[in-house]
Amino acid sequence: SPVSSRSRVHLRGQELQQGGLDKSANFNRAMVRLAVLAASLSAASAFQAPWHARSVKYTRSAPLKMAATDVLMPALSSTMTEGKIVSWLVSEGDEVKAGDAIMVVESDKADMDVEAFEDGFVAKIITDEGGSAAVGATVALFAESEADIAAVSAGGVSGGATAAPAPATAAAAPAPAAAPAAAPAAAAPAVVNSGRVVATGYAKKLASERGVDLRTVVGTGPGGRVMAPDVEVSPGGALVHVPAPGVVAATPTARELAKKNKLDLGSVKGTGNFGRVTEDDVLVALGKPPKNAPPAPAPAAPAAAAPAPAAAPAAAAPVGVVPMSGMMKAVAKNMEATMDVPIFRVSRTIVTDNFDALYAKLKPKGVTVSALLAKACGMVLEKHPVVNAAYDESGAIKYNEKINVAMAVALDGGLITPTLQDANSKDIFLLGREWKDLVDKAKQGKLSPPEYNSGTFVISNLGMFGVQQFDAILPKGMGSILAIAASTPTVVQQANGHFGVQKQMTVTITCDHRHIYGADAALFLKDLADLLENNAESLVF
Repeated sequence: SPVSSRSRVHLRGQELQQGGLDKSANFNRAMVRLAVLAASLSAASAFQAPWHARSVKYTRSAPLKMAATDVLMPALSSTMTEGKIVSWLVSEGDEVKAGDAIMVVESDKADMDVEAFEDGFVAKIITDEGGSAAVGATVALFAESEADIAAVSAGGVSGGATAAPAPATAAAAPAPAAAPAAAPAAAAPAVVNSGRVVATGYAKKLASERGVDLRTVVGTGPGGRVMAPDVEVSPGGALVHVPAPGVVAATPTARELAKKNKLDLGSVKGTGNFGRVTEDDVLVALGKPPKNAPPAPAPAAPAAAAPAPAAAPAAAAPVGVVPMSGMMKAVAKNMEATMDVPIFRVSRTIVTDNFDALYAKLKPKGVTVSALLAKACGMVLEKHPVVNAAYDESGAIKYNEKINVAMAVALDGGLITPTLQDANSKDIFLLGREWKDLVDKAKQGKLSPPEYNSGTFVISNLGMFGVQQFDAILPKGMGSILAIAASTPTVVQQANGHFGVQKQMTVTITCDHRHIYGADAALFLKDLADLLENNAESLVF
């Protein structure tokens, strides 16, 4: 508790004063350390690291003369109450520098690398791999020096005993080979646009950020307009990721495998995105076959083929009580929380012939149905801000400044909602690329909090499974969720009296009835149908 923490700090201050710190300089330095410690202890219970710099929180162990540091389970999301340690990336006795990844933690949303907050030595791992700990609980102990490892691990006090002399440092590693001579400068790209260059706003922004001359970019938009993808594929327009000095970009699985086999990741050439070291890269470096290697060509069939081996038996179905993962627990909790919200549902059939024709044109360029649906809903939500709003428990309506469309994605053992931010204003090609990246991250458990908890409107699409119609449960804190079913050929009577075939899909919106009324939902679906049926081409611009 904060009171007991402050008491410990006070007692430590008395202990320091009685321990003979009569020199004012030493005493002042000790008081500064105590002040920093007091602030750390009082804030420990509310600690939450930003998603882009997941660092472990530390508190000093009592008494102060024992140079030990508690490594606490960090809060990786606003709803996280406990975390599961997927793997330790360090072992007891290892030296750790501030910023080093030391463990992989499974929160209620994703798996994340957790970095060290300060330098030290791993003295004791308290929570083993596969174990869970509450947020703020101690999962490991760090020692300030190698001489203190044994004392910290045993829970003893190093006291004033003289530390044994440190072993001689290992021979210096050989100097790295000289960098190869710089390649000759590439020829400047040719100018293809003379006079005024017509480009989208986002294309101009990308070109400015990446130093690309728009006169050298071939536009593929209407009338030769330069689009954002044109800038990205132009010479010099590709985004290059450069890791921080001394940091080796690698997946958590690759780090764990390298650690177990005592392999220096710096010696492994990465083949993943932006040169990231993958599990297969580590396997190849160890002389083992990669998991994702292409299948070997089948040998020529002999004259008399041997009988095919019997198929392997199917895996046994689970029986009995099986613990839920952190993500599954979070989903269950959120679903229970929605039971107290008064809701209503409205359904409508939408003809998708024009929408399907547009998708057929854009699919070769990497645009998905999900991106198109998110863009369509974002554009319609501009006209219906109350559907994009949420109810505030104070008795008010919270209108959201942005239109962020979240879409439910089923994972092995859970459900998550990656979010396309500013879906109403972004280019459809950019949305397509962002959605692909979000889905890849979701499958790897690598989504950051803003990528899954910033949605203002939700889409649940089961059309790919052939579902004819379904209702979605309203997520906690949201105003609306749209359930989209399959688009199927349907026989209808046309205006001329003849029968024809149309492709139709049923959409059902679930709304919070405390601030959204039936007419609001009906008008939203009416405008969505009008956009998809009569103006689908507007999704491109």
